Amino acid sequence: MNINSKESEEAEQIRWQPIVAKYAKPDLGRSLWQVANTLIPYFVLWGLMIWSVEVSYWITLGLSVIAAGFLMRTFIIFHDCGHGSFFKSQKANDFLGRITAFLNFTPYYRWKHDHAIHHATASDLDRRGTGDVYTMTVKEYLAAPWWKKASYRIMRNPFALLGVGPLMVFVITQRIPLPSQGKRERASVWWTNFSLVVVIALMCWLIGWKTYLLIQLPIIMISSTLGIWLFYVQHNFDPTYWDNHEGWDFVKAGLQGSSFYKLPLILQWFSGNIGFHHIHHLSAKIPNYNLPKCYYENSVFHVRPLTLLASLKSLSLRLYDEEQKMLIGWSGLKRYRTQKVEANT
Repeated sequence: MNINSKESEEAEQIRWQPIVAKYAKPDLGRSLWQVANTLIPYFVLWGLMIWSVEVSYWITLGLSVIAAGFLMRTFIIFHDCGHGSFFKSQKANDFLGRITAFLNFTPYYRWKHDHAIHHATASDLDRRGTGDVYTMTVKEYLAAPWWKKASYRIMRNPFALLGVGPLMVFVITQRIPLPSQGKRERASVWWTNFSLVVVIALMCWLIGWKTYLLIQLPIIMISSTLGIWLFYVQHNFDPTYWDNHEGWDFVKAGLQGSSFYKLPLILQWFSGNIGFHHIHHLSAKIPNYNLPKCYYENSVFHVRPLTLLASLKSLSLRLYDEEQKMLIGWSGLKRYRTQKVEANT
């Protein structure tokens, strides 16, 4: 990269900053209203589900879909708190963040730490592996031993990725502190685990363990699957942007490496506007309720949208081809191998 292009990109980044800065201002009234219109319906639905278990479990399952939507919206509140964007006060962000993270079976400070790394390394081929859905390059996959290839294929299979995977992440993986993490992050895991044991034991005593499981399991299964899908499709889509650290660019990682997932309004509401992910990665300090306004008032953010139908193609994307600079599927890997064999003969 020459000096002129570097200066051009630096100037381009400077132009983004005053634009997004206008929207990176939390509004106390809107934040409190979002807390009310999310948590109150969620707890009311829990009450209705407790009642419905004795009437008809089909009613319970129907209500669990709606409750999962509100739990997903709760996750977005905790997500914003983790970025320090929901309230002006960091203490208020951390207080509400711990509560809403708990509702999602997630240790707040560990997730906050890992997610900050994700924002700093998204689309960087040399810094993958923390807070993201792990993606191998074609060369890495071909050079890997058979057992690593097999485990990677299992992990990227839709059934594992969106079936058993999300439940394992939120119910099991989040319960395990890692020695490599800081003291506060490990303590966050232990305190969350302790709180879950206390609250779950209390709920089982009040309504019975069977009733608790019949309600909690479908809610957490649906919400975690939807959450993992949103996170996956926001960075695994075609075309996208990846680069080695030396050539990695923050603005490109936001505008090209993060999707604008154009969802129907009702899904946009339940997902807390997280579909405007390209703007969110440019400025994580923008509260979720300001993202649509930032998008519609600034044509520079009008990137090619990823529709609900088109996003289904993302399930077939498995590896990143550094030569073609694109994500490919297993069929693309087969063509890659064939082309290499032909080139060497």
